[in-house]
Amino acid sequence: MVEIKLHNSRTRKKEIFAPIDPSDVRIYVCGPTVYDRAHLGNARPVVVFDLLYRLMRHVYGENHVTYVRNFTDVDDRINATALARREAGAAGSLEELIAERSEETIRWYHEDMDALGALRPAIKGNPEGAEPRATQYIDQMIGMIEGLIASGHAYAAEGHVLFSVASYKAYGRLSGRSVEDMIAGARVEVAPYKRDPMDFVLWKPSTDDLPGWDSPWGRGRPGWHIECSAMSYELLGESFDIHGGGIDLQFPHHENEIAQSCCAHPKAEFARVWMHNEMLQVEGRKMSKSLGNFFTVRDLLDQGVPGEVIRFVFLGTHYGKPMDWTEKKRAEAEATLRQWCALLEGVEPTGPDADLVAALADDLNTAGAIARLHAMAKEIAANPQKDCFYEKGVMLASAQMLGLLSDELGDWVAAPDVDLSGLAERLAAARAAAMESKDFSKVDELKNALIAAGVEVRMSKAGVELLPGPGFDAAKLEGLE
Repeated sequence: MVEIKLHNSRTRKKEIFAPIDPSDVRIYVCGPTVYDRAHLGNARPVVVFDLLYRLMRHVYGENHVTYVRNFTDVDDRINATALARREAGAAGSLEELIAERSEETIRWYHEDMDALGALRPAIKGNPEGAEPRATQYIDQMIGMIEGLIASGHAYAAEGHVLFSVASYKAYGRLSGRSVEDMIAGARVEVAPYKRDPMDFVLWKPSTDDLPGWDSPWGRGRPGWHIECSAMSYELLGESFDIHGGGIDLQFPHHENEIAQSCCAHPKAEFARVWMHNEMLQVEGRKMSKSLGNFFTVRDLLDQGVPGEVIRFVFLGTHYGKPMDWTEKKRAEAEATLRQWCALLEGVEPTGPDADLVAALADDLNTAGAIARLHAMAKEIAANPQKDCFYEKGVMLASAQMLGLLSDELGDWVAAPDVDLSGLAERLAAARAAAMESKDFSKVDELKNALIAAGVEVRMSKAGVELLPGPGFDAAKLEGLE
């Protein structure tokens, strides 16, 4: 069997992975809060842990891996979004607007992540259960909170229930921070009902106009952290193999999960291995709305960037390093995928290359895996006299193990059958006239209209070449001839 090594954030070292039960490898990954579209940074952990899921299925068998990823559908941001919609005149009660927004956002999330080639999470015999919604597990959360109070790890105060951080001596071990550092670096809510500034909310009261459930502490709703602890326990048990998420969740979310789960089940391990992907940048800068470089996955898809290209760019950087999304990387990824599709046209996949599998087994070394695909493509192209049928089948199976070159994702590669020669001649003539008059306004106008229609414009001394690119829309060319 392939030996898998993973970097464990808890121990801060790469370790040989040994599942608790090889017949049921169990993975939990924190999913989205469903109040808006997923931005590009939200998509990175989806691709990272989708790849881990694919690797585990390859090594242990498709029916021997359980993968759970939740939806947080009770949250103050969801409430705020619904309140804003009601104030803007949307029809329906607040409860109806919250439900409507949650359903809409979950549908968006599935559509966008499907476009990236991500497999849906799965539990054998329970396909719907692999994507639990927090609102489906309120009773289990209340039960866990009651147990924490009974064991002295939590206390009720003014309609709230708070976890006592001082009661768990290992608090901070995951993030490697002292309590003093955590107080200094975190936005700690100061409240008179807290015994300690670091104590965090397990349950909080709800006003009449906000979602709420009856509990021993009054009508209220759960805190964020208890949700994942309750859902992972119900679906994966007291101890499971891997817990994943973005590095931004390591503290406080994952630190708090560990504290409340280990105190609720003191004889269990909770998660044996913790994996965290690093953050995403855009053109070397942090993605933010203020910098004008913030965009969602849907923004890119609507601009004609194929989901497979987005996935390829993500895979080019190891998950443990910050990733930089650039236009150059996008163009290179698209060109590479087009070349590989042409090279492997008409081929059926066989089995993945052993060296590529070994790269993935070495803490998801995706850069090494892609380098192996490049080497395979080079070897095949260097032997044009041979059909290389077997080698091509291995390469295709290897690419598909990375979630690339699947039948579902490959439709974008085929260029539309369209004659752009007339427009190329017109642009060449306009350029020639502009060279004489030094007035390039008409050239720029025509070029911009072509680009807006999804046409790739290539101008050189040899002439003008027009090619249908991603997002090509023939309707936008009407009136240009």
